Amino acid sequence: MVQDRAKGKNARWSTRQLTTMALFIALGVILSLIEFPLIPGIEFLKYDASTVPALMTGFAYGPGAGCLVGLLVAWVHVLFTGNYWGAVMNSCVVIAYVLPIALIYRASARKAEQQGRAANTASNGVLIGGFALGIVLTTIVAILMNLLVTPIYTGMPVEAVIAMILPVLLPFNLVKAVLNSILGFILIKSLRSFLK
Repeated sequence: MVQDRAKGKNARWSTRQLTTMALFIALGVILSLIEFPLIPGIEFLKYDASTVPALMTGFAYGPGAGCLVGLLVAWVHVLFTGNYWGAVMNSCVVIAYVLPIALIYRASARKAEQQGRAANTASNGVLIGGFALGIVLTTIVAILMNLLVTPIYTGMPVEAVIAMILPVLLPFNLVKAVLNSILGFILIKSLRSFLK
């Protein structure tokens, strides 16, 4: 009987989940087109908040759904820009960011459920720890992807990309991940009831 109820609940919510994911993909694509430079004088590195809808999906429906939304946003963005290499880089970066945060959030929510607290509840400490891990991993992956892809995409020598790590790539990717984390933290706290 419990299994039947669980199956019914999953079937009932699958349409809502798909609709919500589609809305988050659309929002992510729109946000990907609203971009601005973070470092004065470095115009080619721009921030956009398109990762945040993927993160919200990860909180609501799990890490797989969050990563899928992030990947689809990156590849739909290609239709507007034609930048396939950017999509490859964004795909890796969004997975490195969303996956650990959503996994930690999911584990915390399960633990809360087992202890009789409301499901999808994670303490601020757990969330901050998840965000910290996501920030570190996405920054590392972004720098590695720049080392691999930028020479192919731009023809820039690898040595020139290495020289950009400390003054440009590291601060840009850290600030980008921190901004995404601040937005994600605020939104998960305010949208918790909607995302259930």
